[in-house]
Amino acid sequence: MKDEDADWVIYHLAARSPSTTADGLARASGFDLPAVEKSLERLERNMLIEHREGRVRVLSISEALLLCQIKHTKDLPYTIENGVIKERKM
Repeated sequence: MKDEDADWVIYHLAARSPSTTADGLARASGFDLPAVEKSLERLERNMLIEHREGRVRVLSISEALLLCQIKHTKDLPYTIENGVIKERKM
């Protein structure tokens, strides 16, 4: 199975619940835990989910757009670190 196909399955399983775990996604998908964790890393890197403190949450469209803007616009006066909006040190 391609990485993209696995990511699609994991994303849709995660979207069914407001908060789940990698273990829960592995059980629901039938994938082994290392494959699920790699998928979660890709989904988080692409700003589609948040994976923190063992919990997985699908980001809303507005959250994903805001994170994308912060990541790619270097002259914004703020940043987000661990879910907290902070003044950017310039």
